[in-house]
Amino acid sequence: AESVPEKSKRSALNQLTRTLLRNYDCGVRPVHNWTSLTTVYIDLILQSVLDDGKTQSITTSILYRQVWTDEFLVWDPEEFDGINEISLSSDAIWIPDVIVTEVNEGKSPQIPYVYVNSSGSVRNYRPMQVVLACSLEMYAFPFDKQNCSLTFRSWLHSVTEIDLALWRSAEAIANDKREFMNDGEWELLSIPSSYWQIHQDDTDYAHIQFNVLIRRRPLLYVVGLLIPSIFLMLVDITSFYLPLNSGTRIVFKVSILLGYTVFRVNITEELPSTAVRTPLIVFFVVCMALLMLSLIKSMLVVKLLYHNEKELEPSLEEDLLSLNEIQDEPSRLDWLLQELASLRLALSQDDKESSAQADWLDLCSKLDRFLFRFYLLVVVLYTSTLLLLWASWSFA
Repeated sequence: AESVPEKSKRSALNQLTRTLLRNYDCGVRPVHNWTSLTTVYIDLILQSVLDDGKTQSITTSILYRQVWTDEFLVWDPEEFDGINEISLSSDAIWIPDVIVTEVNEGKSPQIPYVYVNSSGSVRNYRPMQVVLACSLEMYAFPFDKQNCSLTFRSWLHSVTEIDLALWRSAEAIANDKREFMNDGEWELLSIPSSYWQIHQDDTDYAHIQFNVLIRRRPLLYVVGLLIPSIFLMLVDITSFYLPLNSGTRIVFKVSILLGYTVFRVNITEELPSTAVRTPLIVFFVVCMALLMLSLIKSMLVVKLLYHNEKELEPSLEEDLLSLNEIQDEPSRLDWLLQELASLRLALSQDDKESSAQADWLDLCSKLDRFLFRFYLLVVVLYTSTLLLLWASWSFA
């Protein structure tokens, strides 16, 4: 007695499926009057931003939903044991040819079924991985905001055959963040949408565009790149207090230059290779150039001072030899005069050497003070700009 109702329900479901698909042609748009319009209602929910590539693209995971009315899939539930909704194979019925125009879909699981209710309303839900083509604005990296578009249209049918509309209101879609994974690198701001028609080949085609507005969380880059680079700049500033003519200053600056090079490589690996505008974060290369100039100047000073000493020593020896050649066997008075002349010559040479060194050190000190002030100004402007950007990101 209990098996009869269960068998009746299975028979009703099979009978309904056979009845709907007996004379169904999945290649024909499902309208009784060919002049009737089929409106496809679309909706999407952004779930996550998987990664940002090096080629001006961002991969996103979305839940895409389509709803339309199929006039050939209508039945009376009372005739089929009260069945109001069934699932049908998506290959057995007509599916609208709505595609993403920017780029092709990525790795998306195949969902073989759609839901159909007794009024002919068809619901096609499927998750998708879509690679969005974006014109990445990397000037404010890592405080950047990106605007990536996602446009849907019918590939073949004009607006007289297939029209597009939003299933939910534009405000509801723009502010829907309940499914978004908000613990990654990107923060979802909103998803505004717009509808328009494009005229092509004397025919109008319907388009719906979703703009995915996202903002990068900069904390990882601030801690890993910006703060260490600022520390290097500050350490480089303190190196200006080392003596100009000491080799320690050169070794110290070379070590800092190696640190700058490491951070330069790390920043280059993080940025997209096709970025058009120079990101603000790489402007500390100016400080690196100033460090190179200061290093070259310190090496030049040491070289000039060493060169002057070497030139003065041979001249002193020549003057002493000339005095010795005056008399082979000098008397005590002549010997005393010779010693006094040698002492006077040595003191004169020391004065000339000290005067030349003082002149060079004075000139290099003035240049060093100028470079120090200019370097300090660049570091202050660079740090202030980053702090302002971070503050604007935090309160935006």
